[in-house]
Amino acid sequence: MYLNFHKHENILIVDLSGELDHNSAEEVRVKIDDRIDRDNIEKIILNFSGVNFMDSSGIGAVLGRYKKISNKGGHLFIAEPNKNVNRIFELAGLYKIIKNYSTVDEAVRCI
Repeated sequence: MYLNFHKHENILIVDLSGELDHNSAEEVRVKIDDRIDRDNIEKIILNFSGVNFMDSSGIGAVLGRYKKISNKGGHLFIAEPNKNVNRIFELAGLYKIIKNYSTVDEAVRCI
């Protein structure tokens, strides 16, 4: 799993690439949490355009970041999940609590 961080105004955008599974979920948690704490982030967009596989550990990593940012009064958003990842989010019911967008640009404009 490869992570690329960049900011757009007060929004942290995290581009994820590769497989978000039990092998990479802990690294993803640590790196995103570090950035949230270090930069006092309150809005995050997770760009899933480069994620080709995700399992329950990936769901846990996303849900954990959602809880962490929500506890600070912030918001987490999902952007550009492919068909398979989108289906996993739907089945897990994450879209009931996390807003998703077709593109990162759409997410930036809407939040």
